[in-house]
Formats: sequence, structure tokens, C-alpha cells
Amino acid sequence: MLPILTAVSAAVLFVLIVVWVRYNRARQEIEMERHSITPEALHTSLAANEKVLLFDVRQPLDLLAYPELIPGARRIAPAEVLENPSLIPKEKDSVVYCTCPSDKTSREILRRAFRLGLYRIKFLKGGLEAWKAKGYPVEPYQETFHLYVPTLAPGSGRRI
Repeated sequence: MLPILTAVSAAVLFVLIVVWVRYNRARQEIEMERHSITPEALHTSLAANEKVLLFDVRQPLDLLAYPELIPGARRIAPAEVLENPSLIPKEKDSVVYCTCPSDKTSREILRRAFRLGLYRIKFLKGGLEAWKAKGYPVEPYQETFHLYVPTLAPGSGRRI
């Protein structure tokens, strides 16, 4: 009887852990969506001259393929922001955007920012592609940048 009770207890514990993990992920996803902004809402804010800082956090190869920015955006390499999230001021409203599927880079930056207590940051839902699809303006990116090549050692990299 004891082995059956132990097996049932283990199964119940496993189910509870799975439910807790799924609940936690769903809660984090809801929180992440609360910190998103649509291209329309961002365009409206910018047109109303609201003070919003824009950060282009696309991967270098994406920038190389499409060398353009939303007007007024500042380019920051994703690796630099992830290593030093204080590059985004905590006392000002900010929006980050990328061109990754599902806004992967922007979401990762938000997660890191949240852990550091930066909550006045949002990500542009759909990124630069959604912005351009609405016909909103872009401007050419003309600054030089370095491709970031990670090495095998975590947290280190070299530029080429």
C-alpha cells in the first residue's frame, strides 16, 4: 500500500509543479503584454510630442540588411543593453524595438530591465516591420557599428 501512496503522491506533486510553471509563464506573458505598445499608439505619442525615448535594439545583421530607424531612435546593440541595462534611463518612458520573430530581443531586454526595477519601458509590438507596414516614416541609419561575435566564454565577446 505504501508504494502506491508514494507513487500517487509523486504524481500529484508532478502535476502541481507543471500547473505552477504554466501559471507562472502565463502571468509573465500577461505582464509582458502590459508593457507592449502598438505602432499606432507609439505614432500617436510621437505626433503629440510626448517625451518617449526610442531604442533600436536589432541584431547587427538585421541592421545591416535594413539600415533604417524610426525617426528619433537611438541604436544600441542588444548585447550592450543586456550587459548594461542602465543604458536605458529608468526615470523616462522608453520603447525598444527589434525585428525578431515574436519580438524576442525586445522581450529579453524587458525581462532584464524588470529584474533591475526599470518599469517605464515598453516594446514595440511587431517591431520595425509593423511600424513600416503602417506606412510610418523611417530614416536611414548612417552610423558605423560593429558586428558582435560571441565567443565560447559566457558574457564575453569580440567585435569584428
